[in-house]
Amino acid sequence: MQEAVLLLVLLGTISEAEALHLVHLPATSNVAENSPPETSVHEFSVNLSASLSPVIPGFPLIINSSPLTKAFRVNWLSGTDFEVVTTGKEQVDFETGPKIFELQIYVQDDVGVTDLQILTVQVTDVNEPPQFLGNLAKGLSLYIVEGTNPGFIYQVEAFDPEDTSRNTPLSYSLISPTKSFIMSANGTLSSTTEFDFEAGNNSYRLTVEVRDSQGLSASTYLEVNIVNINDETPRFTSSKRAYVILEELGLGTIVANITAEDPDDKGSTSFLLYSITTGNSYFRINELTGTIHVAHRLDREAGELRHNPTISLEVLVKDRPSGGQENRMQITFTVEDINDNSATCSKFTFSIKVPERAAKGTLLLDLNMVCFDNDSEAPNSQFNFSAPSGVGSSGRFSQDPAGSGKIVLIGDLDYENSSNLAAGNKYAVTIQVQDVAPPYYKNNIYIYVLTSPENEFPLVFDQPSYVFGLSELSPARTRVGQVRATDKDFPQSSVVYSISSGGASLQRPNVFWINPQTGELQLVTKVDYETTPIYVLRIQATNSENTGSVTVTVNILEENDEKPVCIPNSYFLAIPVDLKVGTNIQNFKLQCTDRDSSPRSFRYSIGPGNINSHFTFSPNAGSNITRLLLATPFDYTGGLDNIWNYKLLVYITDDNLLSSRKKAEALVETGTVTLIISVIPYPTTIVTTTTRPKIIYQTLRKNVYSPSSWYVPFVITLGSILLLGLLVSLVVLLAKAVHRHCPCKTTKHKKTLSCQWAGPTSTSLRALFPETIQMGVSTTFDGEAIDPVTGAKYEFNSKTGARKWKDPLTQIPKWKVSRPQGAAQSRAVSAEGTGPLRSTTKDGDGLSGKGQAEEAGPTARNQHGKPGTPKDRNPALTSRSSPKPHPGNSRL
Repeated sequence: MQEAVLLLVLLGTISEAEALHLVHLPATSNVAENSPPETSVHEFSVNLSASLSPVIPGFPLIINSSPLTKAFRVNWLSGTDFEVVTTGKEQVDFETGPKIFELQIYVQDDVGVTDLQILTVQVTDVNEPPQFLGNLAKGLSLYIVEGTNPGFIYQVEAFDPEDTSRNTPLSYSLISPTKSFIMSANGTLSSTTEFDFEAGNNSYRLTVEVRDSQGLSASTYLEVNIVNINDETPRFTSSKRAYVILEELGLGTIVANITAEDPDDKGSTSFLLYSITTGNSYFRINELTGTIHVAHRLDREAGELRHNPTISLEVLVKDRPSGGQENRMQITFTVEDINDNSATCSKFTFSIKVPERAAKGTLLLDLNMVCFDNDSEAPNSQFNFSAPSGVGSSGRFSQDPAGSGKIVLIGDLDYENSSNLAAGNKYAVTIQVQDVAPPYYKNNIYIYVLTSPENEFPLVFDQPSYVFGLSELSPARTRVGQVRATDKDFPQSSVVYSISSGGASLQRPNVFWINPQTGELQLVTKVDYETTPIYVLRIQATNSENTGSVTVTVNILEENDEKPVCIPNSYFLAIPVDLKVGTNIQNFKLQCTDRDSSPRSFRYSIGPGNINSHFTFSPNAGSNITRLLLATPFDYTGGLDNIWNYKLLVYITDDNLLSSRKKAEALVETGTVTLIISVIPYPTTIVTTTTRPKIIYQTLRKNVYSPSSWYVPFVITLGSILLLGLLVSLVVLLAKAVHRHCPCKTTKHKKTLSCQWAGPTSTSLRALFPETIQMGVSTTFDGEAIDPVTGAKYEFNSKTGARKWKDPLTQIPKWKVSRPQGAAQSRAVSAEGTGPLRSTTKDGDGLSGKGQAEEAGPTARNQHGKPGTPKDRNPALTSRSSPKPHPGNSRL
């Protein structure tokens, strides 16, 4: 037993000396924090056992660690040499992680011999650079909407691992800065420009660096992306703007394909809408694809396409059905002509009359003037004519040049020629008109030529020249006159009239129009004598063979169609209230002009506003200059006037030279002038200390004779003579009436004349000489008496002598009326008869009785001059109650 133990000990010693084991382990090594992967931490080797069994692949390895970590692994160097390195799977951090790691390194060979050793790794502190927070450390993407105003974008944040309290400031900056961005020292990222997504730079990669106080730095990137918005108008990508198409294309035929793109949608499918904004009926556009197709027949020869084969369209493209952005493009389509119309003529049958002495080579008919091809362009519109054919046409008619359509005379058309007479002087010619381009359309033309006698007389007017008068007030279409031109050939051919020259003004090229058939000259527009008083026209008359012309003079007759114009046309005047009558108010005068009237034709009148006729003009007619005068004084104290401000409307009429009859027929124009006149009243304040100065107006009047006012003294003189004659005739008639009704003679008792009435009634002559009893407003009648003639009672005032009848209606006397010589005895006329013989006044007093009472009045006073009583009256007065008979009258 002891031998066995000894043997085992000996074997253990031998195996220990030759067993597998790790060299340089156990050991302690240092590694810096934040070391990058594959950083060497410790090198060691493996001492193989005596059997030299190799190490199993994958060994040695770290089978455990304290604390657990994946920050380290074993790498093979060469042979039996190995090293411990960092893996980078876990960051070794002195400040935040474990500072010591114990790594158990295990090795095993092929025969199962193993070894296990401890490697102590101490983490050493190093000055670490700053670190960015969160995802910023790996880079960050930022987004900015295009068109955003320059300014703040993002705040960059980082920290220093060594500064656990984070009180040490860090400095930020951009590496390779651009013009579009800036970064402040505190990490604020801002833009300096406004970004446009479509400009090309829609993404910017910025490198941001942060640096601590010891100079260590870290960097990351910021990717700034520009966000596209709909701010760009679509762009047309189809460069073709002009298209040439054939006419008569079928409906729906695609003639153009309009394409466009939206810069806002680059890299993606654009959604654009197309439309045609120009009004047309020929084309339609597909709203989604932009293809334009034919929507209406394209006839090059019809409508507007014949004159203008170009169709202009405006194509609108927009990126949204409503709102959004849009763009427009002009395109044109030129419609080309095809030969789809045959050559034709306005008529296919012609009848031509040719003078018998027409010279050979005379052009009879030019078919090009009547034949045409509706096709618009050559050669489709070109055509020619075949050689003439027909009975009797050979040797007489031909085309020159051939195919030109110009039919000329090559033979003799003598009207008296026997062969021509045999043909009846009528010839039929047949010609074909045909296209020069396929498919060569053809049509037949039939020409009938009739020989006629030659016209030997010229076309002449019935007058060598014409002169017409036209009022300048004539409206358009007024007949001016008529010209007539004829020739002596029979039958007469129609004459066409036209204006070859003249008849124009500065404002209008054509003032007159002539009827081409009748020769009647009419006015096209109004004329003005003051602008053009005379028009000279050249009228041309043409028939099928001759032409003549004549001169027509149109004299514009002046009319009064212009209003008088005065200076000033409005004015303000201030006058004192005590202005003398006849004074020229502030020397104011009107100066008037009229383009079509004489200065003597003006007549001045004042319309509304001339209250109490205070104002007038002198002269009021016959001159273009007149002055404003005060016609009547103002009377404000008496109450006649109560207006202090007058607004006068002055009328200036140009009819002064016209008679009353002509004024009703003539055209009269009236101008107006407005005058504002303010009357200055007397001052209401009386100054007692000083004498108020008076205003002295001195008016200098000068009588100046105007040759244009010659008629004024003439009218005054003539009027005075007529007035004087009228007064004389009235006096003569009055004297005759008095003599006829009142033959007077001297009485024996008086030297006064007594009159006997010869008229039919005594009231007739008394009515011619009514007497009025003057009474005061407050007259008192203190006496009463009986009239001795009429027997009627009357009242009287003893102081003033005033009288009035008392109860006149009940005291109507009866009168006896004497008849003429040879008449029967007068019958008594009572008040109850056919009516009173005296007229009744307003107060009821009988005029005849009143007159007799008043006749007695002057003699009815006493010696003291007071009215007398009946007893005081002169008895001679009683004789008047019984008038004596006239020597030639009989009295009963």
